[in-house]
Amino acid sequence: MHTLSKWIGAALAVSLLTACTDEGDDLQQWMQQEQASTRPSVKPITAPKEFVPQGYVASTTLDPFSKERLAALLGGSANAPATISDALVAPERARRKEQLESFPLDTISMVGFLKKGNQDVALVKADSLIYQVSKGMYMGQNYGKIKSISESAVTLREIVQDGVGEWIERDAVLELQEAKK
Repeated sequence: MHTLSKWIGAALAVSLLTACTDEGDDLQQWMQQEQASTRPSVKPITAPKEFVPQGYVASTTLDPFSKERLAALLGGSANAPATISDALVAPERARRKEQLESFPLDTISMVGFLKKGNQDVALVKADSLIYQVSKGMYMGQNYGKIKSISESAVTLREIVQDGVGEWIERDAVLELQEAKK
């Protein structure tokens, strides 16, 4: 009997729900009205800015293909430097190289600091070896001369070539590498 009442209740619920269904005609009508009344709005494209060409003035820039410059670099005498910037690097080429100059500066790291008497000494690591360096010594492949040493960094003066082949001085800093915890 209990099962019969469940079946009767289910049949009654299905019949009531079937009677309440609508075909959706009013929804279809509303959708058609909205589609007919809606027009997409496209903003007009603005006109592009007028192009004003810039003049090219090559006489104010350095000519990388200058015959005079090439002749000075290739045919300069062995005794005199070709340019003023070559005079900057000439003494560096004439002196004896130090051991740390065989390593690129980015492969050398500062790992410590010592004070020997009144002289500051930095401990640097290159190729798994520890070296002591002081002011005036050289390291790195760009003629890097140590200018100063502090507890946290070594400051060097390097001589490098710029984009047009001139030798220029620049500062480089080797900072203390803290141990990873």
